[in-house]
Parts: sequence; C-alpha cells; structure tokens
Amino acid sequence: MKNAIRIVTVVILLVTALEASAQQAAAPANRGTAPIPAATPVQKNIEAFLRNVYALGANITIIVGTPKEYGASGIQEVPIEVKTPESSENVKMYITKDGRYLIRGEISDLTTDPLAETIAKIQTAGAPVLGDPKATITIVEFSDFQCPVCRALHDALRGLLPNYPQVKVVFKDFPLDALHPWAHTAALAGRCAYQQNPKAFWTLYDVIYDNQDLISASNVYDKMLDYAAKAGLNGDTFKACLAGPQAATEVDKSIANGNQLEVRSTPTVFVNGRRLVGADGHALQQYIEYEINQQQAARKPASN
Repeated sequence: MKNAIRIVTVVILLVTALEASAQQAAAPANRGTAPIPAATPVQKNIEAFLRNVYALGANITIIVGTPKEYGASGIQEVPIEVKTPESSENVKMYITKDGRYLIRGEISDLTTDPLAETIAKIQTAGAPVLGDPKATITIVEFSDFQCPVCRALHDALRGLLPNYPQVKVVFKDFPLDALHPWAHTAALAGRCAYQQNPKAFWTLYDVIYDNQDLISASNVYDKMLDYAAKAGLNGDTFKACLAGPQAATEVDKSIANGNQLEVRSTPTVFVNGRRLVGADGHALQQYIEYEINQQQAARKPASN
C-alpha cells in the first residue's frame, strides 16, 4: 500500500499540480511478458532525470517509451510508465529533438478544436442522465462512490443544479478499486438501479454519497440492498443483477471510456468538453456561466 500511495503522488506531480487534491486512479500492473527493447541514451537520460527530481528509488520502475514525432512541431512525444508491483500509471511528456529539453504538461494544436475532439470520445449512450435531456450544457461526471472528493462534488452539484435548468449531468462510473474496496460494488448497484428504473439511480446516487461514512467493505452489499428497497426496486431482480454480467460489463465500459479520455483521478468532469478535476464548485460555476454567455451571444443577431 505504501508503494501504491507513493506512485499516486509521483504521477500527480508529473501530470499537473491541479490534481493534487483528487484521488489517483491505479490500473492493474500486469502488462505481459514481452521483452523491453534496450533504452537509447535519450531514454536513459529521461529516466535518470525523473528519478533524481522526484526521488524515485529502485522499487519503482520507470519505462520510457520511444520518442515519436508530434505532428510537424519539431517536438517528440514520449510515453512514460511509472509502476510498482501493485499499480501502474501512464503519462505523456515531450522532448526536443536534440534531447536537451523535457517538457511536462500539455501541447495544444491551435488549428484543431480540442473540445470537439474530447466530446467525440465521450460515450454517453446508456449512462444515467439528470436534468432535461435537451439541455445545452452537459456535465459528464466520472466518479467513484467511495471517493470523498466525489462526495464534495455531489454536494456542489446539489447546490448548483437548481439554479441552472440549462444543465444536465451524465454519470460515468470510474471506481478506483486499488484505493476504494467497496466502490465497485456500489457502482454495480447504481447500474442495477438504473436498469430497473433510471430515476432510481439518482436516488441511490444521493443516498450513497449522503451515507458514505456508514458504508464499508464488509457491509456494502447489505447497504446496497437496503437502499434499493427504499428506492422501490424489486429486491430479487436487484440481487440477480448484482450477480450477473450485464452491470459489470457496463461498469467496465465506463472505466474503459475514462481511460480513453485519460481520466487519472476522481472526480473528473467535462463541461461541454472542458475538463475539470476535483470538486471546485466555483470553477464549475465559472464553466457553466461561460457556456451560458457564449450561447446567448451566439443567438443575438449581428449588429449593422
């Protein structure tokens, strides 16, 4: 567990300081047995630099991938995997062709629309929706029911949404199994509630976050049955769903979509494609207000 926590901190530092208050995702460490090609001098330099700057000992493996040309920018993209025996995480960094300058963060192509590209990757079919389905502002929430910061986001949304009928929320499961032992069971419960009655999902959504401190790995199953009963769901159908493959498949699809979008921690939300990590209610309101103003401006007739 200490190694897992340490790698969490390392990846946060490498990706962005803005994620420091969120919970870090950890993926399974089994990557197969294919041999790793011999590292080039540039790859060795990058590894040595990262180990020195972030004090990464021999118990942490750093695999620096082969640098590849990033468009016609003159910069190369470098995939980097940081892992312990318990967990693994992938990040992207960039390096100049001469191998001298290592660049952390994101590179944006000003000739493309990154928001449109992000929206195109988000899969919302079959996901629970709160609010008017025709709302012009969509908040896609990748969340974990056991995550304390996700509970803070839930509370922030509860305060914001009544003031913004233009907004709908789409929920996507992203349980962090390595950190939260009962999150996956709660995710299954949410999916099973949704299958019986889409509105019942949001009842469980509220109840689980409101009672998060009362749920544990040992009582989560019974708690979910209790919450489902209070939401008016059929208990036998609910139990069969929890044990069946469909809910698990839906949760796995949601996790895969989050990985495709490079979700690293929870909560991560996308407001009409704009990424926001954490539970900053003021930032979320800023994103919503910006979208409202942009849409209002677009509807105004052009002045002569």
